Amino acid sequence: MSDASQPGWSEEQGPEPMPGAAQGAQSSQPVRISLPQRRPVVTYGLMGFTIAVYLLQLASQNLTGLDYPALLGAKINQAILQGQLWRLITPLFLHGSILHIGFNMYALYVLGPGLERHFGAGRYLALYFLGGFAGNVSSFIMSTQASIGASTAIFGLLGAEGVFVYQNRRLFGNRFRSILFNTLFIAAVNLAIGASFQGIDNWGHLGGLIGGTLYAWFAGPLWAVDGLYPNLQLVDRREKGQAFLAAVGVAVLFGVIFLIAAFQRG
Repeated sequence: MSDASQPGWSEEQGPEPMPGAAQGAQSSQPVRISLPQRRPVVTYGLMGFTIAVYLLQLASQNLTGLDYPALLGAKINQAILQGQLWRLITPLFLHGSILHIGFNMYALYVLGPGLERHFGAGRYLALYFLGGFAGNVSSFIMSTQASIGASTAIFGLLGAEGVFVYQNRRLFGNRFRSILFNTLFIAAVNLAIGASFQGIDNWGHLGGLIGGTLYAWFAGPLWAVDGLYPNLQLVDRREKGQAFLAAVGVAVLFGVIFLIAAFQRG
């Protein structure tokens, strides 16, 4: 996974001139500008809850022979058509094997903390669930197979990272192209893998990627350098109301798409 957790500059490299950053007499001296350091409590909370649900799945299988959490929460099209709409979200916390959850939690551990630091807890949580929702709606439309897993949301995070790097490319300097290429390459490889093997819900992956990308494009942080040298700081130029409107817009968009598909099948 690419690491866009530090879009500032190292202590050995001074910042490039930025809008709003006045050039002082000592502007050639190295300055470190860092993002606010937030503990990734949302990421760790999501990981902890997902692992707890998987342990509950294992306990259910060992005690009853059936995976009741998956039976109650998996994306099953017919159950969704009967009104069980929670199945467009609950698959995020369900997994089919230790390898399945291990891969997804590793991806969340790599991608999550940096994005949570950039977006803040609220926008990051909205991003995670919107990616998952968009992915499950896409899977509902394009696939009749039952599906579970957090990968729809993970692909949403991957799309958001690409958008964040692109929209804040001036902060990354020469690292911009390599980070963006790495992010796009990872997304393309994972989609190619999903298309090559049976049992992988690639439509869910693609939907999550689109949902996360759309939300991040209109709600993601737009960092800029503010202040007079050497007292510089990064500030987010994105209005808070835009993030709310973007969340509503993405949710409504995929909600309408779901309703149209459900009506046609009903």
